[in-house]
Amino acid sequence: MEEPAITQAEENKKKRLPHINFRPILFCALGLAFGIFLYIRIHFGGLAASDFLFIGLLLFFAIRPYGLKRILCAALCFFIFAGVGALSIHIYTSQFSKGVSSGEYEITGGVQSFTIENSASTLVLSNLKIDGKRVDGKLSVSVNSDEFRAGDILSFTAEISRSALPKNGNSYSEYLYENGIRYSADYVAAEKTGTSYNVFLRFNSSIYDALHANMPKDEADVAYALLTGNSRGVDDTLMQAIRKGGIAHIFAVSGLHIGILFGAVSLLFSPLLKKKAFLPALAAAIFYSAVCGFTVSSIRAVIMCGVLSLGRAFGRKTDFLDSLSFAAVLVLLFMPAEFLSAGFRLSFGACAGLALFSPTLERAFRKLPRVIGKYLAAAISVQIFIFPVLIESFGYFSVWGMLLNFFLIPLLPVLFLGLLLCTLFALIIPPTAAFFLFLPQGMLSALLYVVSVLDFSFVLTGFSLGAGAAVWLCGSVTLSPRVRLKPLLRGIATGVFCVLFAFCMIYENAVFYGLKIDVYEDGKAAAALLRTSDTAVLVIDGDVSLKKCEDFLSRTYGGQLEGVVVLCSDELDGINVGAFLSAAVVYAREEIATGLNKTDVRFAESFSVGDMAFRYESSEKITLSAEGRVVEFDFENNPALGADLFIGKGSGGLKFFLNHGIIKAI
Repeated sequence: MEEPAITQAEENKKKRLPHINFRPILFCALGLAFGIFLYIRIHFGGLAASDFLFIGLLLFFAIRPYGLKRILCAALCFFIFAGVGALSIHIYTSQFSKGVSSGEYEITGGVQSFTIENSASTLVLSNLKIDGKRVDGKLSVSVNSDEFRAGDILSFTAEISRSALPKNGNSYSEYLYENGIRYSADYVAAEKTGTSYNVFLRFNSSIYDALHANMPKDEADVAYALLTGNSRGVDDTLMQAIRKGGIAHIFAVSGLHIGILFGAVSLLFSPLLKKKAFLPALAAAIFYSAVCGFTVSSIRAVIMCGVLSLGRAFGRKTDFLDSLSFAAVLVLLFMPAEFLSAGFRLSFGACAGLALFSPTLERAFRKLPRVIGKYLAAAISVQIFIFPVLIESFGYFSVWGMLLNFFLIPLLPVLFLGLLLCTLFALIIPPTAAFFLFLPQGMLSALLYVVSVLDFSFVLTGFSLGAGAAVWLCGSVTLSPRVRLKPLLRGIATGVFCVLFAFCMIYENAVFYGLKIDVYEDGKAAAALLRTSDTAVLVIDGDVSLKKCEDFLSRTYGGQLEGVVVLCSDELDGINVGAFLSAAVVYAREEIATGLNKTDVRFAESFSVGDMAFRYESSEKITLSAEGRVVEFDFENNPALGADLFIGKGSGGLKFFLNHGIIKAI
């Protein structure tokens, strides 16, 4: 049977179709995000021409071939909400900068979250009273105790320091800023003086205690992370293997967890409540999100579940992209700093990838078995859009994720719901806790065994995207089926984006001339990667750990280090870290016994590594001469001498004083 011929009128109508369907809520969400992003770039440094590439291209496609009314409507939605976004993040920044100055105070606060490691804890306190006065913000404190839990009210006297604004792209300052942590204190002697009335925090603590009282530590840490999203207590080696295996998303309470819970409760109540079954499901999802601390990914999932279920209940078709945009608007209006978090970008980026590519890829895989085709379509769609986020946030991209998730995701509902139900029964009937938790413990042990025996060391790592991230996102959106382009134009655009991406990668990672410096700070720890065209040297202080160095290098440099320079009074700690890095030589100032036989450790006041000349001014200060420039490093104090560039630490974090040259903070 012959297909009906396309009339000239239909052809003309097809030509007049817009490149992108008009969605007011989408333009509102994009405007809000761009306003926040632009404010952060201008206020905290790092504004570049590539920052306008993505949004400029999207607006270009959105305008044509609309009429004047729709163009004005799109522009109003975008620019009004861009202003709202800039205003909201400005108010947040102003509030973050307020509070008491650094000094010694008597402090009372409630534990909001806790991380236990080696009989010590890192706590985040809220509802603060400093010297008896209520103050806004949170405080991060280290204590030599593993007895404190979420919901405990603590009192202590401590020397606190104010958190600096995240200028120069400093990732640790960004973490404090986005989480509202205005103060920090180290190793205080705290006393529990009460318990919070917050039932969600107390329930969270009860989950932790029940799991750790009835499971081995590794299984209990993983179970707690799976249920609450708090994976900071999981062993570093194990967590690294999980991340490189591409399955770390199971520890982020996101759409997968909320969707499983929402679907299970809806199914349970559907025989009784019919179309209203979504109400108890939504209540359960909100309660669960509260127990997990209202993480941004869980909030996004709850909002989208609510919007989609309400639409179905009232017989209205709800678009996935519209519900995603609505969730983004609500999150960014009330929590604008979350835009900086990897959780926000991964959660919304994954959903954006599904909305852009999944339907078309499902049709492309229609000849495969339905389950495999839908999985491949969803997995590829997600990976396309979150690739730059993973590289810039964690320094690597897993090549194992699609394979492992193919087996893990179908098992996750059984593991998650089984663990959740067993934990609830363990809390309700404490004497039977070991019995109920025995089955999920076995499943988790099997998971840990698989992760421990498989080698996930092969990952894409050791490079930075820079402006290539914007090019990648632009290409992803432009070449997606949601943007209507003619085949010739689509082919040309593909070639242009490939060339631009390759150029950005070379420009960002190769050093053809001059001196390139990447700087890292995480709390007290600091490091700097120095590169010329043929030499790479890492300068570290005594507080930086091997893991932090490896994380830093994974985001900046994947090659061989010619040297590691130790810059601290306690050299042994730094030398031990340098011994495990891929460096030819470890350099230090004062000669000490190291006990290392296989590592080449050299002690000298001055030395050269390739075309870089170093000279120790003291155990905590060193100067570098390279490519006609002088750089001074001092990770303990902050006096600047007559150098082209000073890199040092003082109160408030890492500081840079730059006369000439290029520096990027990680």
